[in-house]
Amino acid sequence: MARKTFTAEFKAEAVRMVRDGKRSSTGVARELGVGQQTLSRWLKQAEIDEGGDPEGALTTAEREELQRLRRENKRLQEERDILKKATAFFAKESR
Repeated sequence: MARKTFTAEFKAEAVRMVRDGKRSSTGVARELGVGQQTLSRWLKQAEIDEGGDPEGALTTAEREELQRLRRENKRLQEERDILKKATAFFAKESR
């Protein structure tokens, strides 16, 4: 089953709809076709991004940077492993 992805603008609009107080989060979730837990996560993340973060919570920008750094770290580890194997191969060949 494919996972739905939503734009940042869509999420921000959903959060705004709940915060304006005219509708409940359940009603907004139903209206937009998203799960209640998903909308709750967006509300919590919006609060964190606005500075009302609990101890150790990451903002959206920090999460994105962490994902980028993890991808880069994985790529660098793969490159290192390739170089190790090549070094061992050529050291063996030169004997």
